[in-house]
Amino acid sequence: MKAAEAVGRALVACGVGQVFGVVGSGNFHATNAMTAAGARFVATRHEGGAATMADAYARTSGAVAAVSVHQGCGLTNALTGIGEAAKSRTPLIVLAAEATQAHSNFHVDQRALARAVGAHSVRVTSAAGAVAQTADAVRLAVQERRTVVLNLPLDVQTQETAGAERALAALGPPPPRTAVAPAPDEVEALAGLLAAAERPVFIAGRGARGAGARTALEELAERCGALLATSAVARGLFRDNPWSLDVAGGFSTPLAAELILGADLVVGWGCALTMWTTRHGRLIGPEATVVQVDDEPAALGAHRPVHLGVTGDVTEVARRVLARARDRTGYRNAATAFALADRPGWRDVPYEDAGTHERIDPRTLSLTLDEILPAERTVGVDSGNFMGYPTMYLSVPDEQGLCFTQGFQSIGLGLATAVGAALARPDRLPVAAVGDGGLLMSAVELDTVRRLGLPMAVVVYNDDAYGAEVHHFGPDGHPLDTVEFPPTSLAALARGYGFETVTVRTPDDLKPVRDWVAGPRTAPLLIDAKVVRDRPAWWLEEAFRGH
Repeated sequence: MKAAEAVGRALVACGVGQVFGVVGSGNFHATNAMTAAGARFVATRHEGGAATMADAYARTSGAVAAVSVHQGCGLTNALTGIGEAAKSRTPLIVLAAEATQAHSNFHVDQRALARAVGAHSVRVTSAAGAVAQTADAVRLAVQERRTVVLNLPLDVQTQETAGAERALAALGPPPPRTAVAPAPDEVEALAGLLAAAERPVFIAGRGARGAGARTALEELAERCGALLATSAVARGLFRDNPWSLDVAGGFSTPLAAELILGADLVVGWGCALTMWTTRHGRLIGPEATVVQVDDEPAALGAHRPVHLGVTGDVTEVARRVLARARDRTGYRNAATAFALADRPGWRDVPYEDAGTHERIDPRTLSLTLDEILPAERTVGVDSGNFMGYPTMYLSVPDEQGLCFTQGFQSIGLGLATAVGAALARPDRLPVAAVGDGGLLMSAVELDTVRRLGLPMAVVVYNDDAYGAEVHHFGPDGHPLDTVEFPPTSLAALARGYGFETVTVRTPDDLKPVRDWVAGPRTAPLLIDAKVVRDRPAWWLEEAFRGH
């Protein structure tokens, strides 16, 4: 067989069962080889959408996925999605055809492009090594949690392989990443800090989404009297736990922020403790002791100083500390219990509805949709002024219920995020929450939604502007004509793609959404919600304080 076929078959043999992409001449044969070997291929309308769908699929399913792109321009089209995946340490294979001849109009330095956005680059250098090099790329993606660009040169693709069948027969999925065991002295140090703490708070992040982590952390928190919170990417991890504060950071409720600020010990579990999770450092009290647990030594203290860094797998560290921990009441006292029971989430925080006859308050919109839409849902959220409302007002069933592709803070990824997550969890209703700017950047993927027959609800928080910029620069008197736009009928656009649609200006306009949920949902639904636009979202006001 030729090298292109060997590479495609090797990817599937190594456990890559889902691939997204746009097929051109350079990746045609390798992609067909993957589908012939049993992989599912989803044709997208843009490589950027393909990369983000693959990223979201991998995050939600826990399995390595692939995106297949044409040489040169196919890769450059996908770079934003690849950058998001790389920054989020998503195990992902980017199968990229490559024109290595400098005179080719498709030639670019693809290795440099990969490195520029934080991805790892591997090249198939010969037909003889094609199977082994492909297997190495998948192993790197899985065991090192890397986004890997696998460059497949055009001249190598057509070379005949020798012994490929035998090499393929010996392949299998690589073993998962080995759990890193912590050093005993670090375990003892953390156990000692927990024994002395009067108001401990745990903040779990992406690294705590693994099997067994929730149970281990809840058991340890109960033993030492800790309150539980998550970063945004791990939202839902502690759902229904009465001591959960939900999300720490700019999305925190006033009560959660108050309790976290009052902590004398904050432990980040697989959480980077970035400026967003700590409100630029202001969410953690100046006298608090800060501990970070991560299986990557380089992550410890990367975003803020910590008093103790523990290198190890979250579940493993929590279990070992539990074996040494003492029973403590800690932060779990009657006053805290009463406050959490009285104001557990954003839906319990009073607000003055700012809606008019022309525009709906995004809080009212989100709360009403939370009641209407089925509880078993997967929410993909785009970036922008609106993003806090669906992230915090739409409940999710567990840590797999929110796919939060915000590592690069790019708008335009939300729709594709929801598609990838939907394919990973077909048992749940997919919900894409986007702004009008992000939707119009990615509207071609409405076709992909309809073509796949996904019963998706696309909620557009439409303020006819790039709202974050309006609220960032408007108060200083800057002209805003570059970031405000004439009203657009996004419902009409979606109908052209085969969607059912509804335009929402008041809560009464949401009745068709109830009808859609109750019906057969044979077509996806786009909700063009005209939201109020006179003030920034609460989380954006908080973020501005850090600029």
